[in-house]
Amino acid sequence: MATFRLQGSKVLAVSMTGDAVKAKNGSMVAYDGQMAFKKMSGGGEGLRGMVTRRLTGEQMEVMEVRGQGTCWFADRASEINLVGLHGDKLWVEASNLLCTDAGLRTGTTFTGLRGGATGNGLFTTTVEGTGQAAIMSDGPAVVLRVTPQYPLQVDPGAYIAHQGNLQQHFQSGVTFRTFTGEGGGEAFQIRFEGDGLVYVQPSERNTVGGDV
Repeated sequence: MATFRLQGSKVLAVSMTGDAVKAKNGSMVAYDGQMAFKKMSGGGEGLRGMVTRRLTGEQMEVMEVRGQGTCWFADRASEINLVGLHGDKLWVEASNLLCTDAGLRTGTTFTGLRGGATGNGLFTTTVEGTGQAAIMSDGPAVVLRVTPQYPLQVDPGAYIAHQGNLQQHFQSGVTFRTFTGEGGGEAFQIRFEGDGLVYVQPSERNTVGGDV
């Protein structure tokens, strides 16, 4: 299995000994040793995955990198966060996924709640299995714990990913800026209940209704 390590907070170094990783297309910035690069259709899921992504709007251009040596990845100076999976599942916005172990399964799942996020539709990307994934954030990500006693409300523009036994609910009619008198356009937020982790970034995407 490839070895993931961060060099600073914005560059991911992956050491390989004949194994492979899947990475965002075009994110390789340097490598040493012998590496082979292959573009994968539909996030590496073949025709079915490619069609699903076109229908759902989850855009994910992926390349497979295989070889002996070290490969370095980065994307627009984004902060990088490592997530270890141990037979569990990670839900992540496609635009925030940088790199995964090749053995991790990627897919698309219906969430039914983030219809206002530009290009993300009502679906999100899943990463499942045992291995490591690298996710990106605009600024240092914060990992927030959700427990049955303490549900969490999240601005959809700041949401990156989540893992654990969590239920998601779409709530319309209110946004964080409503409380400060700066609200405008479509107002909504995501409510997480259960037991798990939510990753948020200190920056907001534009949504259909403007900045959330």
